Amino acid sequence: MSETMFMRVDEVAEEMGVSIPYAYKLIRKLNKELQATGCITIAGRIDRKFFHEKFYSTK
Repeated sequence: MSETMFMRVDEVAEEMGVSIPYAYKLIRKLNKELQATGCITIAGRIDRKFFHEKFYSTK
């Protein structure tokens, strides 16, 4: 796992143990939450820190 700012769909799928299409669905949902707070998002990528906060409750 690299420590880049964003996770790509294949990395999300591998970490969560889900299919690529479901990983896209998760990313879309998380990006929607980020957009609601005023953040700019990138389709198909999710902020690594936000991902870990949502799934592992780490800050």
